[in-house]
Amino acid sequence: MKLIFLLIFYIIFNLVSFPSFIYAQGIKLNEYDKNNINNSKNKNKIITRLSQYIKIKKKVKNFALLKKLSHINTFYNKILPVNDLQKYNADDYWATPKEFLIQGKGDCEDYALAKYFTLLELGIKKKNLFLSVVKVKNEANYHMVLLFFKDKKSMPLVLDNLSSKVVSFNKRKKLIPKFIFNEKEAYLLKNKLIDKKVHINWGKKNKWKNILKKVYINSE
Repeated sequence: MKLIFLLIFYIIFNLVSFPSFIYAQGIKLNEYDKNNINNSKNKNKIITRLSQYIKIKKKVKNFALLKKLSHINTFYNKILPVNDLQKYNADDYWATPKEFLIQGKGDCEDYALAKYFTLLELGIKKKNLFLSVVKVKNEANYHMVLLFFKDKKSMPLVLDNLSSKVVSFNKRKKLIPKFIFNEKEAYLLKNKLIDKKVHINWGKKNKWKNILKKVYINSE
């Protein structure tokens, strides 16, 4: 009887911890994720954040483009910024959207990547989205933002964790682009417009290839 009671308690506990609609809407939590969340002192905050993620995707699905971009930008920008050494004890770690949502904190790359994959899920085409490595004037480190291009001749809109507003790239005077890339191609920009196609040398560890594998194949 005691064993049956414990089994029932375990099932109820897990159902309460991880609402079924989280799975139904595409957040795949494996056993490691569930254990990680259950053992976290921020368990309730994590579940709330995952629920809010589901709600915002449903809410903005049929919004006009700019409104959709703005809502997704604002949603992720509420997450706490922190550098990778503090969070993962590693330099320049690229987190998947699921890791970012569970952790509840991240670096600029984590914001940009989460917005990229979320907008793809919301029907934005890959050809219109580019991640961009930029320099911020008077700052030592590089920064990453997400750009939306209506077409390859247009001035892109920028989604940035340093700004609550989605505006044309040319209005962000302090951002100096180094290069842009997505799953298909990479370019240099001139006057913040697409110019020359380039090949990115990622070095020994191809972080972009690795993040794509983690998201698309490993469901991380």
